Amino acid sequence: MKIAILSRNPKLYSTQRLVEAAKLRGHEVRVLDVLRCYMNITSHRPSIHYKGEDLAGFDAIIPRIGASVTFYGTAVLRQFEMMGVYPLNESVAISRSRDKLRACQLLSRKGIGLPITGFANKPDDINDLIKMVGGAPLVIKLLEGTQGIGVVLAETRKAAESVIESFLGMNISVLVQEFIAEAGGSDLRCFVVGGKVVAAMKRQGAEGEFRSNIHRGGSASLIRITPEERSTAVRAAKTMGLNVCGVDILRSNHGPVVMEVNSSPGLEGIEKATKKDIAGEIISFLEANVKPGKTQTKGAG
Repeated sequence: MKIAILSRNPKLYSTQRLVEAAKLRGHEVRVLDVLRCYMNITSHRPSIHYKGEDLAGFDAIIPRIGASVTFYGTAVLRQFEMMGVYPLNESVAISRSRDKLRACQLLSRKGIGLPITGFANKPDDINDLIKMVGGAPLVIKLLEGTQGIGVVLAETRKAAESVIESFLGMNISVLVQEFIAEAGGSDLRCFVVGGKVVAAMKRQGAEGEFRSNIHRGGSASLIRITPEERSTAVRAAKTMGLNVCGVDILRSNHGPVVMEVNSSPGLEGIEKATKKDIAGEIISFLEANVKPGKTQTKGAG
């Protein structure tokens, strides 16, 4: 099988592990910088060029598209799909998961546990918005952010009012969510491949830090998840239409709540915490599912 990996940096742990796992199974693999790809959008003969070369003949593509290049990255991935290349995650599913508001609405529609969430553009009553999510402390999130960037904990009503007013004054829309204090600055990362949770870890934020991201000094450890948490992760992945994703869950007093569904989850933290070959699981999934022109989400949602 000939596999392409869309990644801006071939030296990243996740990219290197996917290359290693694919080659170990006898596949031909190539890493492509998504921003160096350019497209010929022509009826019946769509093509992608890369440094003067016409890219053709790939059987599967693994998108590792950073949040900052989502728009262009999903356009390139969509072009590959039009050429009949099987995507590990489809472009529409990635776009869906990257839009925090859209993701929350879709998860809510399916009855999947979420923190109480408010969204506003120019509310006449910020106090009512704060009250709606249970008051302070509360979490304020930018619609586009990753690795904990653009996430603020407002510990008092006054602080919440100031932060929300500041963002809205700059025409920046925000999500306002209840703060799950009982989570104690930790969350669960459930790694889903092909509708199954293949690994799970607990991420604990650094002392005094409410965000549990490993990139922000958090630590990771092996954890046994409950059947309800496992079911929540699988349902969240299915709702987004993602074959492979990391589902971040908080343990709240009213059951598991989903914080985020990550369409390009890193492999380093989860592989080191669980000692599992996650890259191998991903390649194994491709081997079982690759068919020309086969897509999963059919553009729904």
